[in-house]
Amino acid sequence: MKIVECVPNISEGRDKGVYEAAAQAAAQVPGVTLLNIDPGSETNRTVITFVGAPEAVLEGAFRLASEATERIDMRGHKGAHARMGAVDVIPFVPIADISMDECVALARRLGERLGKELSLPIFLYEFAATAEHRRNLADVRAGEYEGLAEKLKDKLWKPDFGPATFVPKSGATVVGARKLLVAYNINLNTLDKRLANRVALDVREKGRKKRDAEGNAILDAKGQEVWEAGLLKNVKAVGWTIPEFGCAQISMNLTDMDVTPLHVAFDTTDDRARERGLRVTGSELVGLVSKEVLLNAGRHYLQRMGRCVGASESTLLHIATRTLGLSEVKKFDPQERIIDFRLAQPAPLLQMTLRQFADELSSDSPAPGGGSVSALVGALGAALAAMVASLSHAKKGLEAKQPDFDRIGVRSQVLKDQLLAAVDADTLAFDKYLEAMRMPKLMPEEIAARDRAMVEATVAAIDVPLSVLEACPEIIALSHEIGRIGLQASRSDAGVGVQVARAAAAGAYQNVCINLPGLTDKVRGRVLLERADVAWRKAQAAHQEAEAEILGGLGSAAQ
Repeated sequence: MKIVECVPNISEGRDKGVYEAAAQAAAQVPGVTLLNIDPGSETNRTVITFVGAPEAVLEGAFRLASEATERIDMRGHKGAHARMGAVDVIPFVPIADISMDECVALARRLGERLGKELSLPIFLYEFAATAEHRRNLADVRAGEYEGLAEKLKDKLWKPDFGPATFVPKSGATVVGARKLLVAYNINLNTLDKRLANRVALDVREKGRKKRDAEGNAILDAKGQEVWEAGLLKNVKAVGWTIPEFGCAQISMNLTDMDVTPLHVAFDTTDDRARERGLRVTGSELVGLVSKEVLLNAGRHYLQRMGRCVGASESTLLHIATRTLGLSEVKKFDPQERIIDFRLAQPAPLLQMTLRQFADELSSDSPAPGGGSVSALVGALGAALAAMVASLSHAKKGLEAKQPDFDRIGVRSQVLKDQLLAAVDADTLAFDKYLEAMRMPKLMPEEIAARDRAMVEATVAAIDVPLSVLEACPEIIALSHEIGRIGLQASRSDAGVGVQVARAAAAGAYQNVCINLPGLTDKVRGRVLLERADVAWRKAQAAHQEAEAEILGGLGSAAQ
């Protein structure tokens, strides 16, 4: 399913009635899921986040802009954040199964509609920009609302859509498509905006103007001002004071997390603050963030502690949240603020206790069944490999192997989480199969629709155990490797990981095979069976090799 995120920023953060009405205008569109409303009193700005299918999100963005434009009057607006309009910026962000080019098309369609129907001057930015000098949001927004009337007189800044005249009540709106951006504020132990801004100039990519001993700007041969680059690439930053929080902040936009991750921005800012006699006391995430951003931060700080980075997801999130001080000025709830959790399907089986799961499994209900059990058993095998890696990491005398322990631990955790997700996915796939079977089949068009639904439901019922099966050879190999190079007192734990992963593979293979005869698309059936056969042979071979070595190392009489 195609999922796109939209993150409008509107110029109202104090009147709850206004920003709630704008958010609900989007939320009422069928197919839109409202994820977060994040108002700021001092900035007088609200960041609203929602997701959904492309067409639904496009309609939601228009309705939100229409509601906010009607309610907000920029002529009296004051706030700490840069802005040029009532609806300041509307970015589209690809989340799942959608390309950046498709998001660009959405941005341009929205911009055209806003210009025509709401008579707003519209500028396109980032990937949707129509000229290089319009790519950077800060450049488009330069001069802000107060300088907009003069800016619109410049041919270089003719709007992409809408009137090229100043609209005092609404200002202008910037619409675009961008990568997943993290809006991030780092807290300082001061209320001095000037000190905060000096740190911001140190770290942001643009840096600061180069000046001579008298403080005059240095010019190059062409008479242009020379700039000294800051320390962090793909980072925009400014210093400001937020009295409601009792501190100054470095307000950042991290525009490419592959280049400058969250923890690098935090650590670098902390270093520069200390050099200036300040101290970072915590930080604040604005809007939502992807889970991987915080998992990477958690691994980074565990590594600095000299611990194994192959920790569980919950441990990594706890380490990241505590180290970054994400709850210092506002409570940070991972379940509410991490986009992956907000979009996740319900997982009722994983929420059960062991006894509840076993009791449900033993009832007369056909699901959960063998597929869910195979997924769970495989996840336990991966968890054992991660456990031995973590125990080995802390063992004196094994320091030289710590990079291998980290690699095995991280990968085992990924596989564990993948198979845990399959526990509920297997039961959900079975339920979808039953729904397809119950579809009406009286009329020819009903029969055709039911046949199509049965094919897709059967493929889904095969895909889940197949994904479990294909993960098992790697789990066996990781368990084998950690049993060989890791803490020998835990060799048997690695051996159990090998055995249960083999059992999971066998169970998953049987679930694939029992569902294949019901697939009427025989071409797809042959492809799926070939994949299953290959994975099953790999699992058997990996198990045979691992079992022989691990049991032999334990001095088994069977060897």
